[in-house]
Amino acid sequence: MESEALAKEWFRLWETGEFEDLPISDEFIHTSPYGTIEGKTAYLDLVKVNKDKFLGHTFEIHDLISDLNKACIRYTAIKEAFRLEVTEWHYTRDSLIYNIVAYYNIEGEINKDRKLSMPD
Repeated sequence: MESEALAKEWFRLWETGEFEDLPISDEFIHTSPYGTIEGKTAYLDLVKVNKDKFLGHTFEIHDLISDLNKACIRYTAIKEAFRLEVTEWHYTRDSLIYNIVAYYNIEGEINKDRKLSMPD
């Protein structure tokens, strides 16, 4: 699966809540303003503990530029009154995403409802 198709599948699975089926490698790394999460298991564990913050969004894709092994996606994540403007780089290999670097602005202190909890 090429990087554009993987990116589209990534967002489809988030919108349907099927995050356990995300096309990510066991060595997956996700970097964002919240920090870096290393490993598929660690990432999925973090999502499970924070389902209320990760699930239930729709995504308005503004731009998706890709080649064979990477894609850059600019989108708005929307959940009720919450909107987050994001740009992500997805790096792919062997039909899986192995690295995502996400850029977005978190102004001021993070709202208590949006803070992530860490898995035990």
